[in-house]
Amino acid sequence: MILLGTLVNAIAIIAGALLGRLLSGIPESIRKTVMQGIGLAIVLLGIKMSLETQNFLLVILSIVIGSILGELIGIESGLNKLGQWLESKMGGRSQGSIATGFVTTTLVYCIGAMAVLGAMDSGLRNNHEILYTKAMLDGFSAIIFSSTLGIGVLFSAVPVFLYQGAIALLSTQIYNFVSQETLDAMLVEVTAVGGLMIIAIGINILELKKINVANMLPALAIAAIGVPLIRWLSV
Repeated sequence: MILLGTLVNAIAIIAGALLGRLLSGIPESIRKTVMQGIGLAIVLLGIKMSLETQNFLLVILSIVIGSILGELIGIESGLNKLGQWLESKMGGRSQGSIATGFVTTTLVYCIGAMAVLGAMDSGLRNNHEILYTKAMLDGFSAIIFSSTLGIGVLFSAVPVFLYQGAIALLSTQIYNFVSQETLDAMLVEVTAVGGLMIIAIGINILELKKINVANMLPALAIAAIGVPLIRWLSV
């Protein structure tokens, strides 16, 4: 079953979010310090990912072009509106709490090498080990996120399932278009671009500055397309 790993990942997020709500009585000082620690860890992860690039110019161009496209489309605004709609249906008492938890964790869980590589491995080899590992990590982090950001974390399971599921299904056809060497190069640059966005998420969590990370999402597609395009132009 190609989507098994993705399904397990989504269930782990839901379970972690529900468990995290039971821990919502944690004192505010502890919750704040925990979130700061998570923010720092996310920044470190993003730095590690971004340093893997073999073409720094492509990373810059991907971020610039992707950000322009994202702003024109209004991805961040759309996600926030969806989160606020969920909040209105849930009757959230804390203004913006569901929207904040939903947007933040959706980005954290969807941006990254494990989400892409794991979903592709599910599609290409029907191997779900990477997504099973990601499910454990996401489940544990969902406990922390939910206890600090609220029940909005639970709803991030839906875009995670749709995103990773789409990659898994599309990857079954990927070798019809690119070679293994080109695919490996694409993953390196997508990981690097994703790393910059992970850093931005960490900055948001640390409340150093508000960055519209969701509007940068098209940069991942630009980086993926840019690798074979550069190779074709250099021939």
